[in-house]
Amino acid sequence: MLKAVILIGGPQKGTRFRPLSFEVPKPLFPVAGVPMIQHHIEACAQVPGMQEILLIGFYQPDEPLTRFLEAAQQEFNLPVRYLQEFAPLGTGGGLYHFRDQILAGGPEAFFVLNADVCSDFPLNAMLAAHRQQPHPFLLLGTTANRTQSLSYGCIVENPQTHEVLHYVEKPSTFVSDIINCGVYLFSPEALKPLRDVFQRHQQDGQLCLPLGEDSSGLWRGAGTIRLEQDVFSALAGRGQIYVHLNDGIWSQIKSAGSALYASRLYLGQYQLTHPERLAKHTPGGPRIRGNVYIHPTAKVAPTAVLGPNVSIGEGVTVGEGVRLRESIVLHGATLQEHTCVLHSIVGWGSTVGRWARVEGTPNDPNPNDPRAHMDSESLFKDGKLLPAITILGCRVRIPAEVLILNSIVLPHKELSRSFTNQIIL
Repeated sequence: MLKAVILIGGPQKGTRFRPLSFEVPKPLFPVAGVPMIQHHIEACAQVPGMQEILLIGFYQPDEPLTRFLEAAQQEFNLPVRYLQEFAPLGTGGGLYHFRDQILAGGPEAFFVLNADVCSDFPLNAMLAAHRQQPHPFLLLGTTANRTQSLSYGCIVENPQTHEVLHYVEKPSTFVSDIINCGVYLFSPEALKPLRDVFQRHQQDGQLCLPLGEDSSGLWRGAGTIRLEQDVFSALAGRGQIYVHLNDGIWSQIKSAGSALYASRLYLGQYQLTHPERLAKHTPGGPRIRGNVYIHPTAKVAPTAVLGPNVSIGEGVTVGEGVRLRESIVLHGATLQEHTCVLHSIVGWGSTVGRWARVEGTPNDPNPNDPRAHMDSESLFKDGKLLPAITILGCRVRIPAEVLILNSIVLPHKELSRSFTNQIIL
Protein backbone atom coordinates (compact mmCIF):
# COMPACT_ATOMS: atom_id res chain seq x y z
CA MET A 1 0.00 0.00 0.00
CA LEU A 2 1.27 3.46 -0.96
CA LYS A 3 0.20 7.05 -0.44
CA ALA A 4 1.18 10.40 -1.90
CA VAL A 5 1.36 13.87 -0.40
CA ILE A 6 1.37 17.02 -2.53
CA LEU A 7 2.57 20.17 -0.79
CA ILE A 8 0.56 23.06 -2.25
CA GLY A 9 1.64 25.95 0.01
CA GLY A 10 -0.72 28.85 0.53
CA PRO A 11 -1.82 32.32 -0.56
CA GLN A 12 1.22 34.12 0.84
CA LYS A 13 3.35 31.92 -1.37
CA GLY A 14 3.49 32.33 -5.14
CA THR A 15 3.62 36.14 -5.06
CA ARG A 16 5.77 36.06 -8.19
CA PHE A 17 2.78 34.46 -9.90
CA ARG A 18 0.65 37.57 -9.60
CA PRO A 19 -1.63 38.83 -11.09
CA LEU A 20 -2.60 35.30 -12.20
CA SER A 21 -2.82 33.99 -8.63
CA PHE A 22 -5.38 36.69 -7.75
CA GLU A 23 -8.11 34.64 -9.48
CA VAL A 24 -7.20 31.05 -8.71
CA PRO A 25 -4.84 29.33 -6.25
CA LYS A 26 -1.48 28.87 -7.95
CA PRO A 27 -1.66 25.02 -7.77
CA LEU A 28 -4.86 25.16 -9.86
CA PHE A 29 -3.46 27.40 -12.58
CA PRO A 30 -3.87 25.64 -15.97
CA VAL A 31 -0.58 24.38 -17.40
CA ALA A 32 -0.89 22.58 -20.75
CA GLY A 33 -4.67 22.64 -20.42
CA VAL A 34 -5.10 21.12 -16.95
CA PRO A 35 -4.54 22.42 -13.39
CA MET A 36 -0.89 22.40 -12.38
CA ILE A 37 -1.28 19.72 -9.70
CA GLN A 38 -3.34 17.45 -11.94
CA HIS A 39 -0.06 16.42 -13.57
CA HIS A 40 1.13 15.30 -10.12
CA ILE A 41 -2.09 13.43 -9.36
CA GLU A 42 -2.04 11.68 -12.75
CA ALA A 43 1.49 10.45 -12.08
CA CYS A 44 0.60 9.24 -8.59
CA ALA A 45 -2.55 7.47 -9.82
CA GLN A 46 -0.45 5.41 -12.24
CA VAL A 47 1.65 3.86 -9.45
CA PRO A 48 0.38 0.36 -8.62
CA GLY A 49 -0.83 0.13 -5.03
CA MET A 50 -1.57 3.84 -4.64
CA GLN A 51 -4.41 4.10 -2.13
CA GLU A 52 -4.77 7.79 -1.31
CA ILE A 53 -3.50 11.22 -2.34
CA LEU A 54 -3.33 13.99 0.26
CA LEU A 55 -2.92 17.69 -0.46
CA ILE A 56 -1.38 19.70 2.38
CA GLY A 57 -1.38 23.49 2.47
CA PHE A 58 -2.85 26.57 4.10
CA TYR A 59 -5.26 27.72 1.41
CA GLN A 60 -8.86 28.12 2.50
CA PRO A 61 -10.88 25.20 1.05
CA ASP A 62 -12.83 27.46 -1.32
CA GLU A 63 -15.12 26.47 -4.17
CA PRO A 64 -12.46 26.07 -6.93
CA LEU A 65 -10.34 23.80 -4.72
CA THR A 66 -13.34 21.77 -3.54
CA ARG A 67 -14.60 21.38 -7.11
CA PHE A 68 -11.15 20.26 -8.26
CA LEU A 69 -10.89 17.65 -5.50
CA GLU A 70 -14.30 16.21 -6.36
CA ALA A 71 -13.45 16.03 -10.07
CA ALA A 72 -10.06 14.42 -9.36
CA GLN A 73 -11.59 11.73 -7.16
CA GLN A 74 -14.12 10.91 -9.82
CA GLU A 75 -11.60 10.87 -12.68
CA PHE A 76 -8.90 8.80 -10.98
CA ASN A 77 -11.14 6.68 -8.74
CA LEU A 78 -8.90 7.44 -5.76
CA PRO A 79 -9.48 9.32 -2.50
CA VAL A 80 -8.00 12.79 -2.95
CA ARG A 81 -8.26 14.87 0.23
CA TYR A 82 -7.13 18.30 1.34
CA LEU A 83 -5.60 18.79 4.79
CA GLN A 84 -5.45 22.45 5.80
CA GLU A 85 -2.59 23.63 8.00
CA PHE A 86 -3.54 26.07 10.76
CA ALA A 87 -0.53 28.19 9.76
CA PRO A 88 2.39 27.92 7.29
CA LEU A 89 4.44 25.02 8.65
CA GLY A 90 7.23 24.79 6.08
CA THR A 91 7.95 21.90 3.75
CA GLY A 92 8.15 19.37 6.59
CA GLY A 93 5.86 20.76 9.28
CA GLY A 94 2.67 19.71 7.52
CA LEU A 95 4.00 16.17 7.10
CA TYR A 96 4.62 15.89 10.84
CA HIS A 97 1.40 17.63 11.86
CA PHE A 98 -0.70 15.27 9.71
CA ARG A 99 1.47 12.19 10.36
CA ASP A 100 -1.48 10.15 11.67
CA GLN A 101 -3.44 10.78 8.47
CA ILE A 102 -0.43 9.87 6.34
CA LEU A 103 0.35 6.66 8.22
CA ALA A 104 -3.29 5.53 8.56
CA GLY A 105 -3.69 2.09 7.02
CA GLY A 106 0.02 1.29 7.32
CA PRO A 107 1.51 2.41 3.97
CA GLU A 108 4.76 0.81 2.88
CA ALA A 109 6.01 4.25 1.83
CA PHE A 110 4.65 7.61 0.70
CA PHE A 111 5.62 10.04 -2.03
CA VAL A 112 6.02 13.74 -1.28
CA LEU A 113 5.78 16.15 -4.21
CA ASN A 114 6.10 19.93 -4.26
CA ALA A 115 3.25 21.45 -6.26
CA ASP A 116 5.40 24.01 -8.04
CA VAL A 117 7.51 21.61 -10.08
CA CYS A 118 7.03 20.34 -13.62
CA SER A 119 8.36 16.85 -14.22
CA ASP A 120 7.76 13.55 -15.93
CA PHE A 121 7.59 12.20 -12.34
CA PRO A 122 9.44 8.85 -12.56
CA LEU A 123 7.63 7.56 -9.49
CA ASN A 124 7.65 3.89 -10.50
CA ALA A 125 11.41 4.01 -11.02
CA MET A 126 11.84 5.64 -7.60
CA LEU A 127 9.67 2.96 -6.02
CA ALA A 128 11.70 0.19 -7.66
CA ALA A 129 14.94 1.76 -6.37
CA HIS A 130 13.46 2.07 -2.88
CA ARG A 131 12.32 -1.53 -2.78
CA GLN A 132 15.71 -2.74 -3.99
CA GLN A 133 17.53 -0.75 -1.29
CA PRO A 134 15.11 0.59 1.36
CA HIS A 135 16.08 3.77 3.21
CA PRO A 136 14.08 6.42 5.05
CA PHE A 137 14.57 9.13 2.41
CA LEU A 138 14.88 8.93 -1.37
CA LEU A 139 15.26 12.22 -3.25
CA LEU A 140 14.75 12.78 -6.97
CA GLY A 141 17.71 14.64 -8.42
CA THR A 142 18.75 16.09 -11.74
CA THR A 143 21.76 18.04 -13.01
CA ALA A 144 22.21 21.77 -13.47
CA ASN A 145 25.05 23.95 -14.65
CA ARG A 146 27.43 25.42 -12.08
CA THR A 147 25.84 28.87 -11.99
CA GLN A 148 22.23 27.78 -11.76
CA SER A 149 22.95 25.09 -9.17
CA LEU A 150 23.37 27.89 -6.61
CA SER A 151 19.62 28.56 -6.83
CA TYR A 152 18.66 25.03 -5.72
CA GLY A 153 19.34 22.47 -3.04
CA CYS A 154 22.66 20.85 -3.99
CA ILE A 155 23.41 17.17 -3.45
CA VAL A 156 26.81 15.50 -3.13
CA GLU A 157 26.34 11.77 -3.72
CA ASN A 158 28.42 8.64 -3.51
CA PRO A 159 28.45 7.69 -7.22
CA GLN A 160 28.52 3.97 -6.42
CA THR A 161 25.80 3.74 -3.77
CA HIS A 162 23.93 7.04 -4.50
CA GLU A 163 23.96 7.91 -0.81
CA VAL A 164 23.63 11.64 -0.15
CA LEU A 165 26.88 12.58 1.57
CA HIS A 166 26.28 16.32 1.76
CA TYR A 167 23.28 18.58 1.22
CA VAL A 168 23.25 22.38 1.05
CA GLU A 169 20.18 24.48 0.26
CA LYS A 170 21.02 27.33 -2.15
CA PRO A 171 24.75 27.50 -1.40
CA SER A 172 26.76 30.68 -1.85
CA THR A 173 29.51 28.83 -3.73
CA PHE A 174 29.50 25.79 -6.01
CA VAL A 175 28.89 22.52 -4.19
CA SER A 176 27.54 20.07 -6.76
CA ASP A 177 25.81 19.98 -10.14
CA ILE A 178 23.18 17.56 -8.76
CA ILE A 179 20.11 19.44 -7.54
CA ASN A 180 17.01 18.55 -5.56
CA CYS A 181 13.87 18.21 -7.74
CA GLY A 182 11.36 18.54 -4.89
CA VAL A 183 10.04 15.00 -5.39
CA TYR A 184 10.64 12.42 -2.67
CA LEU A 185 9.80 8.90 -1.52
CA PHE A 186 9.78 8.47 2.25
CA SER A 187 9.39 5.38 4.38
CA PRO A 188 7.32 5.70 7.59
CA GLU A 189 10.60 5.90 9.54
CA ALA A 190 11.27 9.26 7.84
CA LEU A 191 8.83 10.90 10.24
CA LYS A 192 11.07 10.16 13.23
CA PRO A 193 13.69 12.79 12.32
CA LEU A 194 10.84 15.28 11.82
CA ARG A 195 9.67 14.47 15.34
CA ASP A 196 13.21 15.11 16.62
CA VAL A 197 13.28 18.50 14.89
CA PHE A 198 9.88 19.39 16.34
CA GLN A 199 10.95 18.45 19.85
CA ARG A 200 14.20 20.37 19.50
CA HIS A 201 12.31 23.46 18.36
CA GLN A 202 10.03 23.14 21.38
CA GLN A 203 12.98 22.92 23.72
CA ASP A 204 15.22 25.66 22.42
CA GLY A 205 12.40 28.05 21.44
CA GLN A 206 14.43 29.48 18.58
CA LEU A 207 11.39 29.71 16.31
CA CYS A 208 8.88 30.75 18.98
CA LEU A 209 7.00 34.04 19.00
CA PRO A 210 8.19 36.69 21.48
CA LEU A 211 6.92 36.44 25.05
CA GLY A 212 3.61 38.12 25.68
CA GLU A 213 2.08 37.13 22.35
CA ASP A 214 -0.63 34.55 21.81
CA SER A 215 0.56 31.26 23.32
CA SER A 216 -0.68 29.42 20.25
CA GLY A 217 2.36 30.90 18.52
CA LEU A 218 4.60 28.64 20.62
CA TRP A 219 3.30 25.50 18.92
CA ARG A 220 3.26 27.20 15.53
CA GLY A 221 6.95 28.09 15.84
CA ALA A 222 7.88 24.60 16.94
CA GLY A 223 5.76 23.10 14.17
CA THR A 224 7.64 24.89 11.42
CA ILE A 225 10.00 22.34 9.86
CA ARG A 226 12.06 22.88 6.73
CA LEU A 227 12.81 19.54 5.12
CA GLU A 228 15.80 20.88 3.26
CA GLN A 229 17.66 22.69 6.05
CA ASP A 230 16.38 20.93 9.17
CA VAL A 231 16.37 17.34 7.90
CA PHE A 232 18.32 16.76 4.69
CA SER A 233 21.35 18.87 5.66
CA ALA A 234 21.45 17.33 9.13
CA LEU A 235 21.10 13.69 8.05
CA ALA A 236 23.33 13.75 4.95
CA GLY A 237 26.23 11.31 5.24
CA ARG A 238 24.50 9.15 7.86
CA GLY A 239 23.22 6.42 5.54
CA GLN A 240 19.61 7.59 5.63
CA ILE A 241 19.22 9.74 2.49
CA TYR A 242 19.74 8.55 -1.07
CA VAL A 243 19.22 10.17 -4.46
CA HIS A 244 17.62 8.83 -7.64
CA LEU A 245 18.92 10.68 -10.69
CA ASN A 246 16.52 11.51 -13.50
CA ASP A 247 17.35 12.77 -16.99
CA GLY A 248 13.73 13.50 -17.95
CA ILE A 249 11.95 16.85 -18.05
CA TRP A 250 12.04 19.03 -14.94
CA SER A 251 11.50 22.68 -14.13
CA GLN A 252 10.30 24.81 -11.25
CA ILE A 253 7.11 26.85 -11.67
CA LYS A 254 7.75 29.97 -9.64
CA SER A 255 6.51 32.66 -12.01
CA ALA A 256 4.23 33.19 -14.99
CA GLY A 257 7.18 32.89 -17.35
CA SER A 258 8.15 29.52 -15.90
CA ALA A 259 4.51 28.37 -16.20
CA LEU A 260 4.67 29.08 -19.92
CA TYR A 261 7.89 27.09 -20.19
CA ALA A 262 6.36 24.24 -18.15
CA SER A 263 3.40 24.25 -20.52
CA ARG A 264 5.82 23.67 -23.38
CA LEU A 265 7.45 20.74 -21.57
CA TYR A 266 4.12 19.11 -20.72
CA LEU A 267 2.74 19.60 -24.25
CA GLY A 268 5.83 17.84 -25.58
CA GLN A 269 5.33 15.08 -23.01
CA TYR A 270 1.75 14.62 -24.26
CA GLN A 271 3.18 13.05 -27.41
CA LEU A 272 3.95 10.02 -25.21
CA THR A 273 1.45 10.23 -22.38
CA HIS A 274 -1.70 11.93 -23.71
CA PRO A 275 -1.67 12.20 -27.52
CA GLU A 276 -5.46 12.66 -27.40
CA ARG A 277 -4.98 16.06 -25.76
CA LEU A 278 -3.01 17.45 -28.70
CA ALA A 279 -4.88 19.19 -31.52
CA LYS A 280 -4.56 17.74 -35.00
CA HIS A 281 -4.65 19.66 -38.26
CA THR A 282 -7.92 18.78 -40.01
CA PRO A 283 -9.52 20.02 -43.25
CA GLY A 284 -11.55 23.12 -42.48
CA GLY A 285 -9.90 23.55 -39.09
CA PRO A 286 -7.24 25.95 -37.85
CA ARG A 287 -3.64 25.49 -38.93
CA ILE A 288 -1.71 23.65 -36.20
CA ARG A 289 2.04 24.00 -35.86
CA GLY A 290 3.72 21.85 -33.24
CA ASN A 291 2.11 20.94 -29.92
CA VAL A 292 -1.21 22.68 -29.26
CA TYR A 293 -3.98 22.03 -26.72
CA ILE A 294 -7.50 23.26 -27.51
CA HIS A 295 -10.31 22.77 -24.99
CA PRO A 296 -13.32 21.05 -26.60
CA THR A 297 -15.56 24.05 -25.84
CA ALA A 298 -13.26 26.61 -27.50
CA LYS A 299 -14.29 28.15 -30.83
CA VAL A 300 -11.36 28.59 -33.19
CA ALA A 301 -11.73 30.09 -36.67
CA PRO A 302 -10.37 27.97 -39.53
CA THR A 303 -7.99 30.71 -40.70
CA ALA A 304 -6.24 30.97 -37.32
CA VAL A 305 -2.66 29.73 -37.05
CA LEU A 306 -1.78 28.15 -33.70
CA GLY A 307 1.51 26.93 -32.26
CA PRO A 308 3.91 25.82 -31.27
CA ASN A 309 3.35 25.63 -27.50
CA VAL A 310 -0.18 27.00 -27.31
CA SER A 311 -2.84 26.13 -24.76
CA ILE A 312 -6.41 27.36 -25.31
CA GLY A 313 -8.81 27.10 -22.37
CA GLU A 314 -12.50 26.48 -21.88
CA GLY A 315 -14.92 28.74 -23.75
CA VAL A 316 -12.21 30.73 -25.55
CA THR A 317 -13.05 32.41 -28.87
CA VAL A 318 -10.30 32.77 -31.48
CA GLY A 319 -11.25 34.88 -34.49
CA GLU A 320 -10.30 34.79 -38.15
CA GLY A 321 -6.63 35.29 -39.01
CA VAL A 322 -5.40 35.15 -35.43
CA ARG A 323 -1.76 34.14 -34.86
CA LEU A 324 -0.98 32.44 -31.55
CA ARG A 325 2.47 31.21 -30.56
CA GLU A 326 4.09 30.23 -27.23
CA SER A 327 1.08 31.40 -25.24
CA ILE A 328 -1.65 30.39 -22.80
CA VAL A 329 -5.19 31.70 -23.34
CA LEU A 330 -7.38 31.20 -20.29
CA HIS A 331 -11.07 30.44 -19.78
CA GLY A 332 -13.52 32.73 -21.56
CA ALA A 333 -11.00 34.99 -23.31
CA THR A 334 -11.70 36.41 -26.78
CA LEU A 335 -9.10 37.08 -29.48
CA GLN A 336 -10.75 39.12 -32.19
CA GLU A 337 -9.89 39.01 -35.89
CA HIS A 338 -6.23 39.20 -36.93
CA THR A 339 -4.78 39.63 -33.44
CA CYS A 340 -1.24 38.41 -32.82
CA VAL A 341 -0.35 36.96 -29.42
CA LEU A 342 3.25 35.81 -28.83
CA HIS A 343 4.96 34.69 -25.60
CA SER A 344 2.04 35.85 -23.48
CA ILE A 345 -0.66 34.74 -21.06
CA VAL A 346 -4.15 36.10 -21.73
CA GLY A 347 -6.24 36.12 -18.55
CA TRP A 348 -9.73 34.83 -17.84
CA GLY A 349 -12.45 36.68 -19.73
CA SER A 350 -10.05 39.15 -21.36
CA THR A 351 -10.58 40.57 -24.85
CA VAL A 352 -7.90 41.47 -27.40
CA GLY A 353 -9.23 43.73 -30.16
CA ARG A 354 -8.85 43.41 -33.93
CA TRP A 355 -5.33 43.76 -35.34
CA ALA A 356 -3.88 44.24 -31.85
CA ARG A 357 -0.54 42.71 -30.95
CA VAL A 358 0.28 41.29 -27.51
CA GLU A 359 3.88 40.18 -27.25
CA GLY A 360 6.39 39.25 -24.58
CA THR A 361 10.04 38.28 -24.44
CA PRO A 362 10.83 34.64 -23.56
CA ASN A 363 13.32 33.82 -20.83
CA ASP A 364 14.02 30.25 -21.88
CA PRO A 365 16.96 28.14 -20.71
CA ASN A 366 20.07 28.20 -22.87
CA PRO A 367 19.32 25.70 -25.69
CA ASN A 368 23.05 25.02 -26.11
CA ASP A 369 23.42 23.83 -22.51
CA PRO A 370 21.61 20.54 -21.86
CA ARG A 371 21.90 21.13 -18.08
CA ALA A 372 20.41 24.62 -18.14
CA HIS A 373 17.12 25.30 -16.38
CA MET A 374 14.66 28.15 -16.23
CA ASP A 375 16.15 31.09 -14.34
CA SER A 376 14.27 32.50 -11.37
CA GLU A 377 13.31 35.76 -12.98
CA SER A 378 13.40 39.08 -11.23
CA LEU A 379 10.83 41.49 -12.61
CA PHE A 380 12.92 44.60 -11.96
CA LYS A 381 16.50 45.77 -12.28
CA ASP A 382 17.64 49.26 -11.28
CA GLY A 383 13.99 50.23 -10.86
CA LYS A 384 13.05 49.23 -14.40
CA LEU A 385 10.78 46.42 -15.56
CA LEU A 386 12.86 43.79 -17.33
CA PRO A 387 11.67 42.33 -20.65
CA ALA A 388 9.60 39.24 -19.95
CA ILE A 389 6.42 37.56 -21.10
CA THR A 390 3.34 39.75 -21.29
CA ILE A 391 0.55 38.98 -18.83
CA LEU A 392 -3.03 40.18 -19.13
CA GLY A 393 -4.95 39.78 -15.88
CA CYS A 394 -8.57 38.69 -15.83
CA ARG A 395 -11.19 40.69 -17.74
CA VAL A 396 -8.72 43.06 -19.39
CA ARG A 397 -9.83 44.81 -22.58
CA ILE A 398 -7.23 45.61 -25.25
CA PRO A 399 -8.55 47.94 -27.98
CA ALA A 400 -8.04 47.41 -31.69
CA GLU A 401 -4.73 48.13 -33.38
CA VAL A 402 -2.57 48.66 -30.28
CA LEU A 403 0.67 47.04 -29.14
CA ILE A 404 1.17 45.64 -25.64
CA LEU A 405 4.85 44.64 -25.34
CA ASN A 406 6.69 43.16 -22.33
CA SER A 407 4.03 44.42 -19.95
CA ILE A 408 1.85 43.25 -17.06
CA VAL A 409 -1.76 44.43 -17.06
CA LEU A 410 -3.59 44.06 -13.76
CA PRO A 411 -7.17 42.72 -13.71
CA HIS A 412 -10.23 44.67 -14.92
CA LYS A 413 -8.26 47.26 -16.91
CA GLU A 414 -9.61 48.75 -20.13
CA LEU A 415 -6.71 50.18 -22.10
CA SER A 416 -6.90 52.91 -24.69
CA ARG A 417 -3.38 52.95 -26.14
CA SER A 418 -0.16 50.97 -26.57
CA PHE A 419 2.21 50.15 -23.70
CA THR A 420 5.80 48.86 -23.64
CA ASN A 421 7.77 47.60 -20.61
CA GLN A 422 5.20 48.72 -18.07
CA ILE A 423 3.03 47.44 -15.25
CA ILE A 424 -0.44 48.87 -15.89
CA LEU A 425 -2.20 49.40 -12.57
